[in-house]
Amino acid sequence: MTETPHEVARDEETGTAPLPSTADLERMYWVMVTTTLADSRAQKEAKAGKLQAAFYPVRGMEAVCAALGAVLEPRDQFVSTYRNLGDVVAKGVSLKSIMAELYGRVDGVSKGKGGPMHLQDDSVGMTATTGIVGSGLPIAAGLGIAAQLDGDGKIVAVTFGDGATSIGAYHEAMNMAALWKLPVLFVCQNNKWAEHTPLAEYTAAPEFAQRAASYGMTARKVDGFDPIASWRALSDAVHSIRSGGGPVFLEFETYRLTGHTGTADYSYVPKDELAQAMTRDPAPNFRTWLIEQGLVAPERLDAIERDAESSVAEAFSYAESRPQPDADQLHEDVFADKKLVLDLL
Repeated sequence: MTETPHEVARDEETGTAPLPSTADLERMYWVMVTTTLADSRAQKEAKAGKLQAAFYPVRGMEAVCAALGAVLEPRDQFVSTYRNLGDVVAKGVSLKSIMAELYGRVDGVSKGKGGPMHLQDDSVGMTATTGIVGSGLPIAAGLGIAAQLDGDGKIVAVTFGDGATSIGAYHEAMNMAALWKLPVLFVCQNNKWAEHTPLAEYTAAPEFAQRAASYGMTARKVDGFDPIASWRALSDAVHSIRSGGGPVFLEFETYRLTGHTGTADYSYVPKDELAQAMTRDPAPNFRTWLIEQGLVAPERLDAIERDAESSVAEAFSYAESRPQPDADQLHEDVFADKKLVLDLL
């Protein structure tokens, strides 16, 4: 399935978006299932020692990722964090190139030299991912300044975990974006854990949307397990930003359904909390809702699942079969080309 630009029909009186199109609903489900399957397989590969770097699962956040992919246009820029699998799949990065990068292979999206923390593909607007907590926000602010100067209607989306809200760069970027009314969409994926520390133990102000509003920007809290609520909030936010309304902050409440990394123990997570969160597992619940609402036939969802399973299997098989970068390629793409820099100046 591929990403296509689209216009969302809005209610003339309220200005809000109703429901995604059938095509968007189907793609959202494909993104969620594909992310869940690829995440599970990547965790197994990490535990087997087959990957070149640590893998950071996204289980529990599939709905937010899918909804975000459905509202952004290919021209929009995206900055993600190290927990990025759902983001890059949703933005349209090739699944084969994603998996090849996880294995450190030459055909990876970053030529096998960046690993899962550094997935980047300008062809679909996946501008950057970063392994430093909170560092994506100032990058997004900088891109937002460029987009504002270009005046082409492009927006910049940046995702980050709840733990990033305690980082200084977060506050600096939020203040700058609000002050200069930058076209930036701040997406906080609140999964309740900052690595191994629960939310209540690292902040005395857990209402992140309320805190964001204090900067002078629109801010909302959203049920991140609900793909339709997520889509509506994101669609409204994107519409507002493109209309010149300045930055928007959305806090998506979800729960991390796995450990911090693909190999990490997570016995410290309260069993009752995890069990309750698992009842809201995004992809299975979305399938049930689509059928109950009569929006997508079960047979069509079955076909989407088969396509996702096939895509994931092919991507991992492809990744394992590709060679690693040669030693003489280690310094390529590391230093800027002197002539190119002089030309730019």
